Amino acid sequence: MEKYLRQLISIAFEDQKEIFTGFLIDWTEDWILLKNNPVDFIIDGYTILKNINVKSIIQDEDYEFTERVIKLKGLKTSAEEIIPLNDLPSIINFLAIKYEVFQIAKKSDKAVYLGKLIEINEEELVIDFLGAEGKFDGEMSFKLNKIRVIEFDTDYINSLKLIINEEKKK
Repeated sequence: MEKYLRQLISIAFEDQKEIFTGFLIDWTEDWILLKNNPVDFIIDGYTILKNINVKSIIQDEDYEFTERVIKLKGLKTSAEEIIPLNDLPSIINFLAIKYEVFQIAKKSDKAVYLGKLIEINEEELVIDFLGAEGKFDGEMSFKLNKIRVIEFDTDYINSLKLIINEEKKK
């Protein structure tokens, strides 16, 4: 992984169809942190992936061009601060304090779940689910060992946070 640090890569998993593309910022034995490159020459938030069942890390000639354009645009391809990748509770607690709203996904689901932290312990995460209209819709719980992807600071999440903040002012 060291050779890919701060470079644009895609990660494919043996047991997931989705391929994740972004700039490798950090990694541990258990987690991988990417600055998202969802399409073309765009940077949009961060993705933390569970470092399990990685099938391949892809980096081809097209990536060099994309990387060059993104850097010429002046887009940041690193994190502004250290994000603790020690374990899932450390990650979630950091995100809850720094970003408030985050998104999680499980391997088996087609859905993603946005929300803010209510509680986390050794086995379970409980969030206040954030619906697509920017309203918190109640508690949802997830087994920690089922969480595979965490996203935060994306345009979609930040847009919903604007709605939440506007509603608070009323």
